Amino acid sequence: MKTINLLLLIFLGLTLNACSTAYYGTMEKVGIQKRDILVSRVQDSVDAQNDAKEVFVSALDRFNEVVDYDGGDLEKMYKSLSKDLEKSQDKADEVNHRIEKVEQVADDLFKEWKKELKDYDSADLRRSSAEQLKKTEARTDDLIATMKKTAATMDPVLTRFNDQVLYLKHNLNAQALAGIRGEAKKVENDVSALIASMEKSIAEAEAFIRDMQ
Repeated sequence: MKTINLLLLIFLGLTLNACSTAYYGTMEKVGIQKRDILVSRVQDSVDAQNDAKEVFVSALDRFNEVVDYDGGDLEKMYKSLSKDLEKSQDKADEVNHRIEKVEQVADDLFKEWKKELKDYDSADLRRSSAEQLKKTEARTDDLIATMKKTAATMDPVLTRFNDQVLYLKHNLNAQALAGIRGEAKKVENDVSALIASMEKSIAEAEAFIRDMQ
C-alpha cells in the first residue's frame, strides 16, 4: 500500500510539473514571462485578502447585531451571521490558495533564474544578475512569509467565531446572548488584529508589485 501511495504521489507530481511547464510555455509564446505571472499572482493574493477583510468585518458586524439584540427577527439575524461565517471560511481558504500559487511560480522563477546564470558569457552581467536574483528572492520570501503569517491568524478568529455561532444555534435567547457578551469583545479584538495584519500584508504586496513592474 505504501509503495502504491508513493507511486501515486510521484505520478501526481510529474503530472502537475508537466502542466506547469506547458502553461509557462504557452504564456511565454505570447510574451508573458514567469516574472509577470508572479506579479499577477501577487495581485490575486491582494484581491483575495481584500475580499476576506470585507467578509470578516461583515461577520463581526452581524455578530455584534445578534449579541446586542434589541428587537427584530432574531432567528433571521442568526442565519445571516451563520452565512457570513461560512463566507469567512471560504475567503480564508481562497487566501491560502492564492498564497500557494504565488509560492509555486516564485519557486519556478528562481529555479530558472539560477539555472540561466551559467549561460552568461560576461562575468559582470552574471554577477549583476546573481545579485538581483538574491535581492528579489529574499524580498519574495519575506512577502510570502508575511502573507502566510496573516493567513495563519485567520484560523483562531474563525475558531472563536465558530464556537460562538455554534453555541447560539441551540441557545438563541436573551439569557444566552447576555452570557456571551464578554466573548464579543474578544472576538472584536481578534478581528481588529486580523484586519491590521491583512492591511500590512496588502501594503507589502502592493509595494512588491510596484517595484516588480
